[in-house]
Amino acid sequence: MAVAGRTRASALLRAVVAPRRPPARSIHEGPDTIEELLDRHLVKKPSKSASLLDDDALEAEARRRLTTSRREALALYRDILRATRFFAWPHDSGVPWRDVLRANARREFEEARGERDPEVVTRLLIGGRDAVQQALDRLAEASRRAIEAEEAKRRGGA
Repeated sequence: MAVAGRTRASALLRAVVAPRRPPARSIHEGPDTIEELLDRHLVKKPSKSASLLDDDALEAEARRRLTTSRREALALYRDILRATRFFAWPHDSGVPWRDVLRANARREFEEARGERDPEVVTRLLIGGRDAVQQALDRLAEASRRAIEAEEAKRRGGA
């Protein structure tokens, strides 16, 4: 009795643990109809819903890229506004340089507002970043030279 119980348990265990194999198909078991043959072997056209999903995915990607460019453009514009605070001396016309620079930045951003080509937008953003950095570098250099000249004047005059 104990041996028969173990045999049944091991048979059940083998049945549970053993991997299941799909039923073997004979090579001669082919499709019954032409439609079945075509369904099995031809590439199916994507359905309308799949193409809508693809269109939606493409639109979402374009929107994400546009949002990223928009975010970068706004960040650049804010950086320009922050940087112009340091340009307080008057222009030849009597208007402070900060106002002249802000007006020029606004005009250039408005001119580029309708640009949709990602390469052109990227080029404009990089050029704007470089221009802000160069202006700040030149301002820092001029300030450093002015401070050195003032210190030299104090040392020489004292």
